[in-house]
Amino acid sequence: MNCISVLSLLSYDRIRFVRAGRELLLPRQKKFMTNVFIDGQAGTTGLELASRLAKRKDLTILQIPEHSRKDLSARSAIYTKADIVILCLPDQAAAEAAEAIGDKCRVIDASTAHRIHKDWTYGLPELTSTQRQRIAGAEKVSNPGCYPQGYLLLVRPLIEEGILRAETLLRCNALSGYSGGGKAMISKLGKTPSDDEAMVSRIYGLNLDHKHISEMQIHSGSVVRPIFIPTVCSFYRGMTIQISLFSSELNGHHAKDVYDCLRNRYENERFIKVIPIGSSQPLTDDFLNPLGCNETNDMELMVFGNREQIHLIARYDNLVKGAAGSAIQNLNIMLGCDEKLGLI
Repeated sequence: MNCISVLSLLSYDRIRFVRAGRELLLPRQKKFMTNVFIDGQAGTTGLELASRLAKRKDLTILQIPEHSRKDLSARSAIYTKADIVILCLPDQAAAEAAEAIGDKCRVIDASTAHRIHKDWTYGLPELTSTQRQRIAGAEKVSNPGCYPQGYLLLVRPLIEEGILRAETLLRCNALSGYSGGGKAMISKLGKTPSDDEAMVSRIYGLNLDHKHISEMQIHSGSVVRPIFIPTVCSFYRGMTIQISLFSSELNGHHAKDVYDCLRNRYENERFIKVIPIGSSQPLTDDFLNPLGCNETNDMELMVFGNREQIHLIARYDNLVKGAAGSAIQNLNIMLGCDEKLGLI
């Protein structure tokens, strides 16, 4: 191997070798740095991403002047310098940015714009046994929605194992901190609440056509659109997903079978924790706190029930595992890094 090929692979303080009978010393060579551009760094997910990635020594975070952050031509100039762009933009802006990027670099899109697009890889590593490999080799990865992640990781294994029929009519209720609504909702709900408002929650999506529903159906393997009712609460971050089932809907299976299926599916997943069936471990005074996984990339899956009824719950941080943490996990997979880098 010649000197040039050695230098291209390794980093040294000094390299000592012999050439023409003389010992030579070469100066330190810089380590390869990955250039990452967070397009939409001023948004909620972008700020969380920037804060976590700023601590990384293997990345260079490309910057854009404040006055140019909405200028597509200025951003396009940065796309050409990036190895990976992470889009933290509204759907239409993300679609425009993705078109402008073309094949200049790899992309992770945190918006809804490409989550069911056939040319994009769905970025939920735990979804199937092969999803990581697909993400690792992908040029375009669509980050999953915060709500769909818990739903998918509860439902898809049950459909794949034949415990739940793909035709079953499913119902899902969810709670989220108001940070999930972005700047508009934060400005509306982020004030210090009065005593009368302190425990207020607001139900929405009552037209039963929430933008996450198609994503939830397609990536779960279901052939039926679920009923999905989200609720935004007065806390800033935190999330629970709840799915109620009758044993009669489960092909003769019961709560213990559901638990065993989830436990077996995720036993080697570092961020997914399946709580023992019916355990009071995640409860505080018999209550389940939606904030229990905050500031982590962990997701807890729980199964409660009896012979006739089953209740499934996923709990996680909507800004970490639900958004920025998921993007970092995908970034790590695409770069061949340890998945937990920057997440614990």
